[in-house]
Amino acid sequence: MAGAPPLLLLGFLFHCFLSCHACLNSTNTSLTNFQSDFFMLQHQLRGVFQLIDACSFRVTRFDMLPGSDVRWWGSIGDDFANLTNGFVISDMKLNRTYKNDSFVVNLNNNVSWDQIRVVSVWDIPTASDFGYVVLVNDARNGSEDFAPSPSPAAVGGGGGNNGSSNSSSVVGVFKEPTMFENCKVLSSSYRVRWTLEVEEGLIDIGLEAATGIQNYMAFGWANPNFTSKPMLGADVTVTGFAEDNGMSFADDFYISQYSECVKDEDGKVQGVCPDSMYEGSNAANTLVNNSVLVYGHRKDGVSFVRYQRPLNSDDKKFDLPVNPLDNMTVIWAMGLLKPPDSLHPYYLPENHGGTYGYLTLNVSDHVNDCLGPLDAEDKDDQDLITADRNAPLVVTVGPAVYYPNPPNPSKVIYINKKEAPVLRVERGVPVKFSIQAGHDVAFYVTSDPLGGNATLRNKSETIYAGGPAAEGVPASPMVLNWAPDRNTPDQVYYQSVFTEKMGWKIQVVDGGLSDMYNNSVVLDDQQVTLFWTLSENSISFAARGEKKSSYLAIGFGSGMVNSFAYVGWVDDDGKGHVNTYWIDAQEASGIHPTYENLTYVRCRSENGIMTLEFTRPLNPSCHGGERPECKNIIDPTTPLKIIWAMGARWSDDNLSERNMHSAASSRPVRVFLKRGSAEALEDLRPVLAVHGFMMFLAWGILLPGGILAARYLKHVKGDGWYQLHVYLQYSGLAIVLLGFLFAVAELQGLHFDSVHVKFGMAAIFLACVQPVNAYMRPKKPANGEEVSSKRLVWEYAHFITGRSAIVVGFVALVTGMKHLGDRYGGENVRGLNWALIGWFFIGALLVIYLENCEKKRRRDTVFGRSDWVLGNSEEEDTDLLSPSRGFAEKELDSSDRMEVQLEPMSR
Repeated sequence: MAGAPPLLLLGFLFHCFLSCHACLNSTNTSLTNFQSDFFMLQHQLRGVFQLIDACSFRVTRFDMLPGSDVRWWGSIGDDFANLTNGFVISDMKLNRTYKNDSFVVNLNNNVSWDQIRVVSVWDIPTASDFGYVVLVNDARNGSEDFAPSPSPAAVGGGGGNNGSSNSSSVVGVFKEPTMFENCKVLSSSYRVRWTLEVEEGLIDIGLEAATGIQNYMAFGWANPNFTSKPMLGADVTVTGFAEDNGMSFADDFYISQYSECVKDEDGKVQGVCPDSMYEGSNAANTLVNNSVLVYGHRKDGVSFVRYQRPLNSDDKKFDLPVNPLDNMTVIWAMGLLKPPDSLHPYYLPENHGGTYGYLTLNVSDHVNDCLGPLDAEDKDDQDLITADRNAPLVVTVGPAVYYPNPPNPSKVIYINKKEAPVLRVERGVPVKFSIQAGHDVAFYVTSDPLGGNATLRNKSETIYAGGPAAEGVPASPMVLNWAPDRNTPDQVYYQSVFTEKMGWKIQVVDGGLSDMYNNSVVLDDQQVTLFWTLSENSISFAARGEKKSSYLAIGFGSGMVNSFAYVGWVDDDGKGHVNTYWIDAQEASGIHPTYENLTYVRCRSENGIMTLEFTRPLNPSCHGGERPECKNIIDPTTPLKIIWAMGARWSDDNLSERNMHSAASSRPVRVFLKRGSAEALEDLRPVLAVHGFMMFLAWGILLPGGILAARYLKHVKGDGWYQLHVYLQYSGLAIVLLGFLFAVAELQGLHFDSVHVKFGMAAIFLACVQPVNAYMRPKKPANGEEVSSKRLVWEYAHFITGRSAIVVGFVALVTGMKHLGDRYGGENVRGLNWALIGWFFIGALLVIYLENCEKKRRRDTVFGRSDWVLGNSEEEDTDLLSPSRGFAEKELDSSDRMEVQLEPMSR
């Protein structure tokens, strides 16, 4: 055993000899001393790469957030196919947080630089590239102006604000846009980085903060003439990301007052405003906006914007000179951005909310106190889509712009027009996919994070839905149903069977709004989803925004003015609130708090997505009824008009113009609470207008006219009254049925949830009974015959049914007018109601007049029988239901005998 240690030592030396021999035999040694910065893709990776020799490289100033199984990775190309087919080049593992570390990495024995063109930091389970360098054998190696060429998808969003000249980019003169010579910590979540270019008369500044995407980052120089108020007269640059497209911007601002930017009636601009606003619309933007955007991205919940500004600007009015050798006061702040509107075409900073500061800085000093990467609490900036019951998710494909897990193919999966969003589903709630991604994309839900059929990579996976046959096109989409159950893991993935990394995550949660509420509809513009459950005396509501905001409001009414609003927001302490308001004007002073009896109130924000819930009585229990909320009555049988709004800030007191919404519904949506459906409010449809006119013509003219003919024209010789009665009744009935069909066809169905429909159907039924009744009419008795009981019953039925039909039909007309006002908010509905009442009054006066005439005629007939001769009478003018019928018959009997006895014998 004494010879064992020498043998072990000999073996170790032999292994080192073989390793060194492999390194020395590597043919590509021209890259020795090659140096480049890592290009950041994710996990806040930064650092400097330097190739030492044929078998090792050095990494300095290295920052990175941890992954799951992170390795040094090599490939022969920087495209998606080559990167995913790469290989591990070192035994070293990177499974921790790195903070400005330096170390040497040795290549594996079987790896040489001849096999590598790209060196990446790679997470193996997710095939995720955290950052990389491209090895280039070029005479420019190590020069200051060398920069790798990342793909557009990796760069993220860079661009100007409001179409200004800020969209110009000078990235080519830097090694890597996130790397700087100096870094200063401003707060625990905010840093400033800079590189001084004295010869060029420039300074490059990078602002970096773990903050929300709706927030701005501001940095600048204080005016030395205002030492007591360092922000007054300051020259600052405000950076952020546009709300509509996520592109970064950097604008030059001047602080004239401690207030948000406002323009008074005289056109004077005051507050924290862009330099170009002070100069007016006639000023060239390039003359006053000296902050030139270089680069911007949003990764891992961290905002980063790089811009460049001159040390001495030509704009002496609003810009301050930066002396690189002096100690100067700099100021900084973070806060919410106010999106552009019709009056202010700029993103303007709102109150910083206490997140600000100032310090003394000499930009010539070498400073680097930023040890380690920023670690945001919320690292997922992807759009979030929550699947709802019976609401199909449209699956398409589109270009990869902000794909969250690079590298990736050029086209990825879109759901509801959003690129690779995080999809949230609820156990027990069926999910419906409408697959329209083309025949080369087979959609499926899998346990594998990469997709692309894991068996081809010798991996196992569980497929929960879909597969090779789940493909379709817009002209012929395929519907795929999936019901997550209690055994579905908390996280799965939607992917394509044929290509890796086209989809992203699915979060599987227990229960949710779709399970808690019986009904749901998407409100106008598809930005807010409304949920509700109707009880006997109360109703429970929930509303969820589909885009990020700081507050969400829904209102009952046709517009913001004269509406009852419910606003949900989360305060600075993370507590959710739901407050109620009555709005009677468009200004902030027109928003009045109310005190409704709300129960089960909840409000929460998840990744910036607001959700509010509350329960309220259908009829508020108010004593006196003078408070505005006493009028906020919900009738489940009447459509409820609902609007919505979102904004950047809300509070429970001191409301101002900054609380006004940045996004709102363009029109109300009419929600049918009992039916569980909704439709957008629109102008009165022509077919429904024709329906109303036809019903008035039938129930207001023709059918009553037929009844009047039968009642008051029987004394006219012949059967003209009968023909007129029949023609008017059948014409009215035909128009009623035709108008009914028009309405059903236009509304795509018949729903009995309104009073108008119920009375209308009852009137149509009674009207249809009359022709059947007429067909079953018993034979009329001959002269002198006694009226049969069947005939008498028929006459009573015909009389009661006909008049009931007219009464119910008129009620249907009145409720139809009310329905018209509730449905379309017509301005002339009140006038039409008065016209209808006037028409009824005229008809009632006409009936009273004709009834008096009829009674007089019958009285004259009864008392004028002295010249009556047997056989002259016609029974058609006798009303069997007349109250004087018995008296008339007795008179006729006695007159019969008298007339016969007095008849002269000579005749």
